[in-house]
Amino acid sequence: MSDSMQKPRPTRTMKQWTTLKGENSWTMFKVIAELVDGFETLNRIGPCVSIFGSARTKPDHPSYQKAVEIAERLTEEGYGIITGGGPGIMEAANKGAYLRGGISVGLNIHLPFEQNHNPFIDDDKNLDHRYFFVRKVMFVKYAQAFVVLPGGFGTMDELFEVITLIQTKKITNVPVILVGTQFWSGLIAWIQSTMLEVEHNINPKDLELLPVTDDIEEVVSIINAFYQEDKGRLKPNYEL
Repeated sequence: MSDSMQKPRPTRTMKQWTTLKGENSWTMFKVIAELVDGFETLNRIGPCVSIFGSARTKPDHPSYQKAVEIAERLTEEGYGIITGGGPGIMEAANKGAYLRGGISVGLNIHLPFEQNHNPFIDDDKNLDHRYFFVRKVMFVKYAQAFVVLPGGFGTMDELFEVITLIQTKKITNVPVILVGTQFWSGLIAWIQSTMLEVEHNINPKDLELLPVTDDIEEVVSIINAFYQEDKGRLKPNYEL
């Protein structure tokens, strides 16, 4: 059909916002202030490992103790520890850094049900965030590796955010290690059988981005081996 014979484009009444608050115009400045505060604090602390996991994990749970021990070992290797600053696995990881005299960073988030920061964060490295996306930048920009223990939706969100950034080369390829074979095996099996083999939505090499282990020393050795190959990689992810 020629252009002259095309039907007129229909018009449609679209939905409108009920209200527009004037304060929304200032959101940009709040975001910038939060980014600047985070950059100025974390630029000074050196290479870190971000540890993710559930806020609901109790101190008597095996994953809690494993997070403590992983953070202790990574601290002994010279890495600072970054967590979300709350209870559960986050508290455990900060505790491990604290017990070994290492750098312990908490990136707290304001939530309706009030997440309180745990007591094992360094006083000058306890950051409060209003925006989840700014908090994610801080998690990723200063991490030389990511260790992910069992968690819920928030942990999955953080994990797949990191994997996507690595897969799309928006950040440097760094180790992402899943801890807890019983917890993660079902997800990894689904990724391989459905996402890869049935739908072909990822490449086979993408699965190599997600090693799974229960061994604390393997976590440490994966990270150390990665940086022994290229010692120049210890730097922030400036692509962000």
